[in-house]
Amino acid sequence: MSTTTKVAIIMGSKSDLSVMQDAADVLAELGVDYEITVVSAHRTPDRMFSYARAAADRGIKVIIAGAGGAAHLPGMVASLTHLPVIGVPVKSSNSIDGWDSILSILQMPNGIPVATVALNAAKNAGILAAQILSTADEYLVKNLMDFKENLKKKVEESAKEMEDGD
Repeated sequence: MSTTTKVAIIMGSKSDLSVMQDAADVLAELGVDYEITVVSAHRTPDRMFSYARAAADRGIKVIIAGAGGAAHLPGMVASLTHLPVIGVPVKSSNSIDGWDSILSILQMPNGIPVATVALNAAKNAGILAAQILSTADEYLVKNLMDFKENLKKKVEESAKEMEDGD
């Protein structure tokens, strides 16, 4: 069973897909429908405006936006929609160790919030999107609880292996 609630995963460039795929993978694991595409704030501003303004009408409930370098995509999208936006700073080839992306997404002006995860942490963005959606979806609550229980089991197994000397 899959929820019909949708998450949009967007990125400034196809080169960001290697990072942003983690969000898609965890959303699929949790049973959340999503769409994924490239929307560049700088190279395709008209596409970005149209995409952000129409997202809610298409059934999107949360937007995950990844960008590197100047990383304006998450903030610009947040300025165009009432939907929650989760920004993923991406360490790109033209990045200053990712700090430019982190600060561009993190330092939003009051009134235009963007939830920001760690550098290249698209998986956390996917989990956060699912947690936001779970406030109105019991199916997701169960899936998230199972997911977190599996994380706990993995840590306990690792600890046991180390303690037993395996």
